[in-house]
Amino acid sequence: MKKEKLALGLMSGTSADGLSIALCSLAGRRLTVRAFSNYPYPAALQARIIAARDMRAPELSGLNFELGRLWAGMVRKFCRSHRVPYKSLDVISSHGQTVWHAPGRAGHTLQIGEAAFMAEETGRPVAFDFRPADMAAGGEGAPLIPFMDEYLFGGGAPVALQNIGGVGNIAFAGRGVKTFGFDTGPGNSLMDTAMVELSGGRLSYDKDGAWARAGEPDKAKVDALLKAPFFGRRPPKSLDRSEYTLAFIKRHFGPLFNARRSKDLLASLNLFTAASIALAFRRWAPRGTRELIVSGGGALNPALMDNMAALLLPAGVRVRSIAELGLHPLAKEPACFALLGLLALEGEINHCPSATGARGPRVLGKMIYGTGRR
Repeated sequence: MKKEKLALGLMSGTSADGLSIALCSLAGRRLTVRAFSNYPYPAALQARIIAARDMRAPELSGLNFELGRLWAGMVRKFCRSHRVPYKSLDVISSHGQTVWHAPGRAGHTLQIGEAAFMAEETGRPVAFDFRPADMAAGGEGAPLIPFMDEYLFGGGAPVALQNIGGVGNIAFAGRGVKTFGFDTGPGNSLMDTAMVELSGGRLSYDKDGAWARAGEPDKAKVDALLKAPFFGRRPPKSLDRSEYTLAFIKRHFGPLFNARRSKDLLASLNLFTAASIALAFRRWAPRGTRELIVSGGGALNPALMDNMAALLLPAGVRVRSIAELGLHPLAKEPACFALLGLLALEGEINHCPSATGARGPRVLGKMIYGTGRR
């Protein structure tokens, strides 16, 4: 690999609220985020993406191409606004939009967002579709972020790294730690779904956790939900956003699902998310782990951060945002895929099998090589 390489990393998460793009450079093992932007989706598109798991093949095929065209336009906008010549990019790397993820012995997964449109727009190589190779090797196909955690934090003191997107996932890394990670449970998905429904589509999330702060959580219900089999399973383990839907909220929090109790509902969902993360930490953190670094949209929710801090305070654990380390909370996932894409381009291992349960290290991702003309 040459002295320094440059990549765009793209992430459209399970919340389906927009595309995050990070411009990253890699020199040796030093990964630097040079620019970052987030491009929100219109509410109607977000709703269609969330509903994609139930689409017929023609609709799903159409959405695959629609997202590919949209993302190519967003890449163009990003490069123009940040003055990034296409020819300076070694690779563009896209996670894709997860439509279905079902891990297991006969598992399968599907990410859409046709990468060929980005290759055609830029003329540069595009890496994409990272999960299937892990699943073919017996893994869960997720989480993939622990590879970056090991890459960046493997040489320091033991640390936990929690990402909170639509689903939550945690990784543990550091000296003397065999890096591993797993999905912890709900991320923002339950809170976001409730806000959309309660506001009639006017609000897509609980800004600053204001509704949650104003309510009283149903702690007994949260404790009961934490007894679900998933939370007791040993890692590796992963979830799909479809586990946490409007139907889930109505089934478990029905009495709170009305205008009069809406703040209590958000307080309960917020606490459930925080408690599932705290439970994962307490059960699986390696000895000596005293810090939880949070990324993803959940790091921007002060009520959620406060709940996690309060739950882990008795264990002497410090909870802080990855922003304190100079990385925007929404930039970590696209930065990870920039790293995975750069390594895939060189045929180098970009995989943490101890996090996914795969049989061994692999080079994940498929590649479109572009025209090289731009």
